[in-house]
Amino acid sequence: MANALAPLVRRVTALDLTEEMLNAAAGFIRGNGHTNVDFVAGDAEHLPFADVSFDLVTCRIAAHHFPDTGAFAREAYRVIKPGGRLLLIDNVAPELDVLDDFYNEIEKQRDPSHVRAWKKTEWIRLLEHTGFRTEMLARFPKRFQFRDWCERSGLPADERTALEQKLLQASDAIKRYFSIETDETGGLAGFTGESAYIQAVREDK
Repeated sequence: MANALAPLVRRVTALDLTEEMLNAAAGFIRGNGHTNVDFVAGDAEHLPFADVSFDLVTCRIAAHHFPDTGAFAREAYRVIKPGGRLLLIDNVAPELDVLDDFYNEIEKQRDPSHVRAWKKTEWIRLLEHTGFRTEMLARFPKRFQFRDWCERSGLPADERTALEQKLLQASDAIKRYFSIETDETGGLAGFTGESAYIQAVREDK
């Protein structure tokens, strides 16, 4: 995200909880010739910045790992200037509870660092109660290739087999909703989840 924004703005601050991730990002971004990016270690729920410091705050495919998403929203509101914007992209859960529960269960089973993918309505409610005004929400399907999805989290083989069976043995309604597909051997090929892009502007309370 910082790499994409660097050519478009005067200054970017890239924040991550781990120094290793920041070092990898710095090598990649500076290797692309961008010199206007600062790298700061910090927690998204306790941002190490002064009030009204930024015109724009972005968060991409990370919020479902936050233990306290409300704290993140409040911190984002605090550091954004009045009239500034929050741009958020994350995996989202379906609105129906049974589908929400299933999606979050398989994500947690695949990656213990997963906390919760929120519903779209939950995001709108949280942001607007925090003080933002939702300007845009766009949803889009997100295809997961099962083998790659498991390998990216380092899931052991036995746990991958158990997760595969959970998906293959799901109800017909769940299989239809998530477009669960098998390969030529009868194994799990993949399924389709959902992500959302939310754009919200800070309004003074």
